[in-house]
Amino acid sequence: MENQFYRKIPSSRHLFRDVLKKALRNKKRTSIVLASIVLVIYLTFDNKGIIARIRLESQKNQLEQKILQAEAETKELQAQIKALEGDKKTIEKIAREKYGMARDGETVYRVKKD
Repeated sequence: MENQFYRKIPSSRHLFRDVLKKALRNKKRTSIVLASIVLVIYLTFDNKGIIARIRLESQKNQLEQKILQAEAETKELQAQIKALEGDKKTIEKIAREKYGMARDGETVYRVKKD
């Protein structure tokens, strides 16, 4: 009488066998589930899959940022070119700062930076 209140716990071997029997009984559902699993794996990990798309989007964003930086640098350089073409004060400033030139009678002192 004690045994009728306890339920038998199926072993893992029996559990696997039961799942396999159910799968074989319903072949249509099993084939749909397997096909779905294969499709999800293909769409995720294929060369044209989701992961590859995310990686390519990231690279695209990085390249767009580099393009914007290059365009900003180009605008700055073009502004410097225009300033150097017509403004004598700008030319003199560049010559003094960058090349250490001086007017007649001036003495240039250089300070070493540590």
